[in-house]
Amino acid sequence: MGLILSVALLVVGVGGLAVHRWWERAPFGPRAMGAQATLRLVDQATANAALAPVNAQFANDEGDQILLGRVSWKRPPSARDGSSLRIVLLDKRRHLLPGFIAVTSANPDQVSSGTDGAVDTAERRYRWLKGAGAQEIDGSFWTSGVVVNVSSLDASPVTFQTVLRAGNPETPAESMIATAPVAVKDMLVALICVGPEGQVYWAQRLLN
Repeated sequence: MGLILSVALLVVGVGGLAVHRWWERAPFGPRAMGAQATLRLVDQATANAALAPVNAQFANDEGDQILLGRVSWKRPPSARDGSSLRIVLLDKRRHLLPGFIAVTSANPDQVSSGTDGAVDTAERRYRWLKGAGAQEIDGSFWTSGVVVNVSSLDASPVTFQTVLRAGNPETPAESMIATAPVAVKDMLVALICVGPEGQVYWAQRLLN
């Protein structure tokens, strides 16, 4: 009886693993989307024009830097309804996200800024995304930066902008965000593909 029970539990365990892997299996890979990204330092007028009619974030001080990015892709025929994307802009030197991102797209109501558990999952899976998800500090998890949330694969292209300001040495660890000065090569741009149930399919490093 004990042997039969052990075999039954093994079968259930293997079956559960198979279901889990199927659930996370992407119906398409990065190549099918052909995603491309650009990122550059610009002046306020350029940022305003690129984001219009959405309001761009304003640079206030001489040391502020304005980063303007664009990510485009094609929707794969096998894409499931409800699939979504996260666009990550990450200072790869200090592993920090911007504190705010202004964003628009071909369908402006399908993009926003924020973060969620999908970013945490992707960070655990891809070492080069270190700093993108919630960080454990003194036993608690903190999120101070944001990414771009794209609720539909029909929203391409997406244009985003952020202003990096000079850092304050007194900023506590749980409130740290990306700060100026940076070079474009310091900033990683990545795409995270998320399934209809919130499962992370894959992440792709698009730039730097």
